[in-house]
Amino acid sequence: MEPITPPRLNLARLPTPLVPLRRFSEKHKVPTIWMKRDDLTDTAASGNKLRKLEFCVAQALEEGATTLITSGAVQSNHCRATAIVASQLGLRSHLILRGKSSEHPDGNLLLDELVGANISFVSGADFKELDRVVEDISNQYRQQGEIPYAIPIGASDEIGLWGYIEACRELKSDFTSVNINPGFIFSAAGSGGTAGGLILGNHLYQLDTGIMSFSVSENEAYFVDKVSKDIQAWRERYKYDININDLEVNIIGGYVGPGYGRADTPVFDTIRDLARTEGILLDPVYTGKAFHGLMTELSLGRFTTSSDIVFIHTGGIFSLFPHKDQLHAG
Repeated sequence: MEPITPPRLNLARLPTPLVPLRRFSEKHKVPTIWMKRDDLTDTAASGNKLRKLEFCVAQALEEGATTLITSGAVQSNHCRATAIVASQLGLRSHLILRGKSSEHPDGNLLLDELVGANISFVSGADFKELDRVVEDISNQYRQQGEIPYAIPIGASDEIGLWGYIEACRELKSDFTSVNINPGFIFSAAGSGGTAGGLILGNHLYQLDTGIMSFSVSENEAYFVDKVSKDIQAWRERYKYDININDLEVNIIGGYVGPGYGRADTPVFDTIRDLARTEGILLDPVYTGKAFHGLMTELSLGRFTTSSDIVFIHTGGIFSLFPHKDQLHAG
C-alpha cells in the first residue's frame, strides 16, 4: 500500500548533480566521496530547505494561506529560503529570529530584508516559548484579514519529510546512472527533517544503505526523539503501514564544537581544504561541521567498508559571510 500523496510545488531545480570528489578522496586516502549537490536547488533560495518547502508551502496554499510564518536563528537558511519563496509566490512572510537586529545585516539576514520579510527578533527566553509567539503573531495577521500558515523550524515536520523521501527516489536513479552501491549516506542534522526524510526514503525506495546524520546543534538523544516523532506523525497523517521499530535513527554526536552557528579552527580548515581541492563551498554552521565530522570519522577507520559513500550538500553558502573574519584569517 502506497502512502497518501501530498500536494507539491515545483520550486527546486531538480535533479541536482551527484558528483565524485576524486581529488579530495585520493588526497586523504579515503573511500570515494560522492556529493549530492543540493546547494544547487536554486541560486537564492538554495539548499535542502527548498525540497521541504515544495511540500510545506503547497500545503499552505491548499489551506488558502496569504502569509507564511516561520522561525530560526538570525542567520537561518530556512528562513531565508521561506522568505524568498513567499516573494516568488506573491505571499507575505514573517520571520521570528532568535537574536538581535543589526545595523549592518549580512548573509541570510540581508537577503531576508531584501525580499521584504517582516522580522521579529526575539530573545532566547521567548524563543523557548515559540508556540506562543507564533500564535500571537498569527492572531495579529488574522485580525488584518490575512490567512497565516506556520511552518516549523527547518520545515521539519511530517509534511517536510517528503522533501528527502523524494530525494531518495532521485538518489536511486543517480546510483544506477553512475553504477555505485554506496554503503552510507551522510548529512548534517540541524532540525531533523532531512535525516527523517532520508530514513523513510531509504526504506520506501530500497536504497539499502546506512543513513548517518551529524548533529550540529543538539545531542544525539534529542534528534533520535525528534526524528522518531516526525516519522510517527508522517505514518499517521499519510496512512502508511510501516513498523517504526524497523527504521534506525543514527545520529553522530561530538561535532557541535563551540555551539550552534559557531565553529572552531578545524572546521574552517576543512572548508578551505575542500574549496581549494574541488572548488566546492561548505558553510561553518551545517555542512562544514558535518563534512569535518565525516573526515574525522574516516581518519579513525570508521565507515571505510564501502568503496563509495555519499554526502548530502545541504547548502548554506550565505552563512559564510558572517564568518568572513575567521575565513580570511586562513
